[in-house]
Amino acid sequence: MNVKIPERAEYLRTILHELSRLHSHLLWLGLLADAFGFESLFMHCWRVRETILDILEKTTGGRVIFSICKVGGLRKDIDDKTLVEIVNTLKGIRKDIKDLTDVFLEDDSVKNRMCGVGVLSKEDAEELCAVGPVARGSGVVQDMRLTDNHGAYKYLDFEPVIEEAGDCYARCKVRIGEVFQSIDLIEKAVEQIPEGDVSVD
Repeated sequence: MNVKIPERAEYLRTILHELSRLHSHLLWLGLLADAFGFESLFMHCWRVRETILDILEKTTGGRVIFSICKVGGLRKDIDDKTLVEIVNTLKGIRKDIKDLTDVFLEDDSVKNRMCGVGVLSKEDAEELCAVGPVARGSGVVQDMRLTDNHGAYKYLDFEPVIEEAGDCYARCKVRIGEVFQSIDLIEKAVEQIPEGDVSVD
């Protein structure tokens, strides 16, 4: 049986997916900083991540694992006032995120630990079936969000974030690009979200 999910539910699920991507990338960036001994950068990444987890908890009841999504839509709506609050919160932390990510991209001691390290060529990435930022950091133009009319992404105009170098720095740049892309996609989705049901009967 092929059930059409209500359009509002598609938008809300997309917003939640992008919030999840935000917290995941900030977690990864923090762990990267910890791996090369930059403890204060690690703590600041996770400090900002807490704001994203607070949003997820308020809207879904869970911080990392949430069960608002179900077959046929969502268990409950997220009202427009809350959606505007989410956008305003993300606008408020955008500068914090930029300050953090500038360190990853510009600090020489950080770049020295990532540039030319862990290189995965485009050919190897394709042969090994790499996905996500690992694939996109090696120049593979692939993003699940742009396939098969996934969620509300079909209504949002965006391109995958691609880097060619295939090293740790390139994968870091992809994740940082996607952090800002996620904020932009959430803002677009909130602007465009229609009224209506969030689940089929």
